Amino acid sequence: MPGRARANGEGSIFPYRNGFAAYVWVEKPDGKRGRKWVYGKTREEVHDKWIKLHGQAKAGPVATRSPTVGEYAGYWLREIVKPNLAPGTYVTYEVVVRLYLVPGLGRKRLDKLRVSDVQTWINEVGRTCQCCTQGKDERRKPAQRRCCALGRCCRYLPSATSVTHLRTVFRTLLSQAITEGLISRNVASLVKLPPVRKRKRKAWTSDEARRFLESARADDDPLYAAYVLILVLGLRKGEMLGLTWADVELDAGELTIDRQLQRVGAELLHRETKTAASDATLPLPDICTVALDRRRAAQTAARDAAGPAWQPSDLIFTTGYGRPIEPRNFNRFWDRRCDAAGVRRITVRDARRTCASLLADLDVHPRVAMQILRHAQFAITMEIYTVVSSAATRDALKRLGSALDR
Repeated sequence: MPGRARANGEGSIFPYRNGFAAYVWVEKPDGKRGRKWVYGKTREEVHDKWIKLHGQAKAGPVATRSPTVGEYAGYWLREIVKPNLAPGTYVTYEVVVRLYLVPGLGRKRLDKLRVSDVQTWINEVGRTCQCCTQGKDERRKPAQRRCCALGRCCRYLPSATSVTHLRTVFRTLLSQAITEGLISRNVASLVKLPPVRKRKRKAWTSDEARRFLESARADDDPLYAAYVLILVLGLRKGEMLGLTWADVELDAGELTIDRQLQRVGAELLHRETKTAASDATLPLPDICTVALDRRRAAQTAARDAAGPAWQPSDLIFTTGYGRPIEPRNFNRFWDRRCDAAGVRRITVRDARRTCASLLADLDVHPRVAMQILRHAQFAITMEIYTVVSSAATRDALKRLGSALDR
């Protein structure tokens, strides 16, 4: 027959606009039947999609229309992110989806999303005051309102780093949509972003670190051992707060890292570290062994003083009543100790950069330092490790541990 569009046995494949189209009757997720369409520029392309669609129809329910960005983002958070990624990652992604992605692109169909849509959205976020958009000032008590709610825009614009993070989250979401066959390309990967200038990280000199530790020891600070572990072993805050006495072998001089204490929303979680690369069994320099031994005695005294009010726990670092220490509260304790010691304020995270210098001053072998710092390459350790301080500071740091009674 003239103008025939389908070959024998191909089924519902026919010319459509500037190409071809096909459909298959499928069972939808709601249990009803409907047509699922596929399109392409050539008959061969559509035929391949049509065969694949038949296989999907036999395997189970098939959605007959593309979800919107908002609909798919809800599914992605619920079924992909929450069951498979760290709780902290889920909370971060949920905030991005709720505050930025859904308001900006939530109504767009996933299969109709263009690069220009994402580019316009992310540009708009970057130049819009988020205090105004999210009503942050309006949620404050009337006496505490100071900007947007009073008609004085504070121009709270996201940084280039924050904008890049939004794109990263959306790109991850679209990658999953590609895996599931909902779209064919990741438009978020194609948008242009302003360059991000990395902030220069701070670190103490060995002398500053010594003054900080000596101040904590002189004041009998209950967190002295925590400060020692951060500065000498380079432990992250969560790793240090999550340590238990079962993780420490003082006689063998070893400490095992495989858990962390983490605040996630309303929950304080004692869970595994984020990646397997973070887990390690580290040798304990003498200053760490002495500090931990002192910490055990202090905790025993606090437990006896608290009596029935003590909350049983195997955690090394606890409050005066045995409860876990809130990560944010530890930041405050750290800042107060910086001021008391008369040293520059740096973050707990930045203190890790000081670790290599202290290990060198304590005459720890470079190969052992590499293990403690958990560096992948020896050259990285040596690049930092070769910068050492004066002989006076080196001697003082060694005495810091040995001067304590065990």
